[in-house]
Amino acid sequence: MDIVHTEKNILSVSEITRIIKGLLQDSFPDIWVRGEISNFRTASSGHIYFTLKDEVAVIKAVLFKGYQKAVPFELSDGMNVIVHGNVDVFDKRGEYQIIVDLMEPEGIGALQLAFDQLKTKLQKEGLFDDSHKKKIPDFPDSIGIITSPTGAALRDILNIVNRRYSGMRIVIYPVLVQGDGAAEEIAQAIRKANMRREVDVLIVGRGGGSIEDLWPFNEEIVARAIYDSGIPVVSAVGHEIDFTISDFVADLRAPTPSAAAELVVRNKAELIKGGRELIIRLYSSIDRMLLQKKEKAAFYSSDLLIRRMTQLLQQKGQTLDELERTLSGLIGSYLIRIKGRFEKAVGQLNALSPLRTLARGFAFISRLPDGRPVFSTADVQEGDQIKSRLRDGVLFSRIREISKIRKEQDGTV
Repeated sequence: MDIVHTEKNILSVSEITRIIKGLLQDSFPDIWVRGEISNFRTASSGHIYFTLKDEVAVIKAVLFKGYQKAVPFELSDGMNVIVHGNVDVFDKRGEYQIIVDLMEPEGIGALQLAFDQLKTKLQKEGLFDDSHKKKIPDFPDSIGIITSPTGAALRDILNIVNRRYSGMRIVIYPVLVQGDGAAEEIAQAIRKANMRREVDVLIVGRGGGSIEDLWPFNEEIVARAIYDSGIPVVSAVGHEIDFTISDFVADLRAPTPSAAAELVVRNKAELIKGGRELIIRLYSSIDRMLLQKKEKAAFYSSDLLIRRMTQLLQQKGQTLDELERTLSGLIGSYLIRIKGRFEKAVGQLNALSPLRTLARGFAFISRLPDGRPVFSTADVQEGDQIKSRLRDGVLFSRIREISKIRKEQDGTV
């Protein structure tokens, strides 16, 4: 089969792509699409590319950097979202895609999701820890207020401060508190106050409003400025039921701007009253102390002191007498015990003494001149001289004859 064509019906790739692109742009200029994010990535240019898919189909999508402020929450694979934009064709690849300009999570508000994501992130980093929170000064000399110069919050704070402590030095840092650029102005004002070091405490806040109105106080830039502040920060945003990221990071959260003023500034009348009561208690304490000192001085006056010393000496004398009697008794008992042991030893020595034997008629014989004892006739010879010790004296003799005693068989003499 021959194909017949003319130069007029032959299109280039660019031409057909341009035609398809025009048809898609005209047909889908304003659409909402629901799907699950996959293949999520951020290019070096800052543009975000991803794919939207459902059970049977996929479509590519791109969120250009200029539109990302309209998406306050963080994107990730697996997130179910609803996107708004238009359908276009990427010429170089011939692929159609959705150019996204708005996006919200399916099933939960975008701002609420962004709030939860940032809260979790900063909590994990430790920005909410009590260990980082600074003490609010009890008696500040000056107060800094970061808020709108035309808002009701500023008027409420000034009225309460002037009522509670007139003459308090106040520095106002005017900022936007909602809309584009508000978060940057609030963060810059916190940094400026720290650079100037002209106040002792900062009140950062605004009156009530919707979550969109309060959103600058949920921005990460404001949270980190509060955390980095060397000056204690009181967060006072909205009404009592409103909570913002700034409340969690600040050193103190006040339920309202008016409550912040009451927390920071003491009531002058109450301070004066408390000071007077303190002076009264101080004087009473001094009077009691002086009375105690006088009583103690009187107790140690000269006459009384002499009597006390005399009584003390008498008591010590009695104690000494008691010790002397006790010691005498102990020494007497000890001497009696020693005397008994001595007499017993003397008796034992006397019982063993050879003098007792001599008294019964025996004699102790020794040979002269060496003095060796004579126990047997074998110890001497005829002609030897001997010495006999008797009970009442000594005999010197010479042996003329030695006669030995014959023993009988039965052992008798």
